[in-house]
Amino acid sequence: MATIKDVAALAGISYTTVSHVLNRTRPVSDEVRIKVEAAIAQLDYVPSAVARSLKARATSTIGLLIPNGINPYFAELARGIEDYCERNGFCVILCNFDDNPDKQRSYLRVLLEKRVDGLIVSSVGSDNGLVEGLAAVRTPMVIVDRDLGNISADLVRIDHELGAYLATSHLLELGHRHIACICGPAETSVARMRLAGYQRAMQEARIEVPASWVVESDFTSPSGYSAAVGLLEHDRPTAIFAANDMVGFGVLRAAAERNIRVPTNLSVIGFDDIQMSRYVYPALTTVGQSILQLGEHAAEVLLRRIAAPTCTPIEKLIVAPSIVLRESTAPPITVFNEFR
Repeated sequence: MATIKDVAALAGISYTTVSHVLNRTRPVSDEVRIKVEAAIAQLDYVPSAVARSLKARATSTIGLLIPNGINPYFAELARGIEDYCERNGFCVILCNFDDNPDKQRSYLRVLLEKRVDGLIVSSVGSDNGLVEGLAAVRTPMVIVDRDLGNISADLVRIDHELGAYLATSHLLELGHRHIACICGPAETSVARMRLAGYQRAMQEARIEVPASWVVESDFTSPSGYSAAVGLLEHDRPTAIFAANDMVGFGVLRAAAERNIRVPTNLSVIGFDDIQMSRYVYPALTTVGQSILQLGEHAAEVLLRRIAAPTCTPIEKLIVAPSIVLRESTAPPITVFNEFR
């Protein structure tokens, strides 16, 4: 691989002059610039980003840690972050840690060693060691999607509790009273907040929730499918609030296999409004906000923090969700019968 000294030797000038041409740190004549550009083209020389970053003390890169690259939610979130960063001259290094705290800590160390200018972290949320490690990080950082305790960093997320409350309230307004909840892993703040929203809506409706109506999953379609199988075989509810759309897809599959028609015999509502929820059958009613815009918000907050690390107070941007009505929810049959 060619070096800057090779370029200088071919152009017949000093390597410091080549550096001035590359970095535009000092005016040079058009003749010298043409020689340098011709030598660069002939040698296929690629300037060292590492050397530039050491000199400028900036890399124009950010690190993005996501817990599950298979989940379309995080793919859409990453796209929003990447789009905003690209428009503003930053590159994104994406690290998917598969909900593995050890892998997450390893990736965090690698990103910091690469001297990224900032971090966007969507964490497992159940690893105290990682939280302590993040608390010691001095690189500008934004936490997105999942709360991580008392870390002094900017936060961008959906109002999970309100979204779950709206989802459950929607089912209640349709006339459902037998509403089950397939929630996420209890150790994650997202799952706890969404379960709390479901419970608040049910309490306000003065409906006692049997323990069997609340089933834990891991935010995946196979887990949602398994949870739904148990719910649909015994004391079947008329509606299910799935704590994310992926779980909702699993519920739709379990219902179809049992010839339970959605929404005629069972209403299903999800959370997140990932793009795929528009194209399953029936299209999934869900709760959410534009995931792409959420990613852009996170990137915007981070770049603002990179530009002025200590000039503004910590931001807590909580985005309000809304109901996205589609085909998977309707009044229960018993409600129709009451009006016949």
